[in-house]
Amino acid sequence: MEELYNQLDFAVKPHYEKIISDILENGYSVVDDLLSPVTVSALRTDLLKKYEDDLFKKAAIGNRLNEVIQTGIRGDFILWMDENVINTSHKFFFDRINDLASYLNRTCFLGIMRKEFHYAVYPEGKFYARHLDTFQNDDRRKLSIVCYLNEDDWQPEHGGELVLYLNGENGEIPKTIYPLPGRAVIFESRDIEHEVKPAKRERLSITGWLKTR
Repeated sequence: MEELYNQLDFAVKPHYEKIISDILENGYSVVDDLLSPVTVSALRTDLLKKYEDDLFKKAAIGNRLNEVIQTGIRGDFILWMDENVINTSHKFFFDRINDLASYLNRTCFLGIMRKEFHYAVYPEGKFYARHLDTFQNDDRRKLSIVCYLNEDDWQPEHGGELVLYLNGENGEIPKTIYPLPGRAVIFESRDIEHEVKPAKRERLSITGWLKTR
């Protein structure tokens, strides 16, 4: 009976169906309206306040059990987000992420059970070399999600592009995505190598993963 009720209250969401279709076809999806402009602005303000308060730390490579700082590979500063901390902008963000994860589980049976997200600041000229978002000793990350919080006047010439390295019929295909404010990129963590190019101004984002187990 419970299963029947779950089916009856299910509503198809075209914006999520577009994400699913993109990922099935290409391995990634670019979404320019995952978060409202008001939420993006509030998250940007929250990020900058915490960055000014010196709460961020130098990002490392490897998982939390085996972290190593390598400035020649990664130059950003991060602050992990806590869904349980009372914060209006965080609530709007995690409400949308939880809604998306629930929809993916019900339609695609992805088995997403956990998530982790952090703020990221790339100072001018910093980058993240080509890498994969999973580890040899931990492959629980299923989907990577990046949400850009850059200022409204951000232009492509400011750099900071995300480059996804996709498998094509005739070899590898680099896909360049500009970090425009409010834009989100969702891609397969286990399959798509990617990098962040140096930016000509401070680059702001939220980065995280939907995880199994």
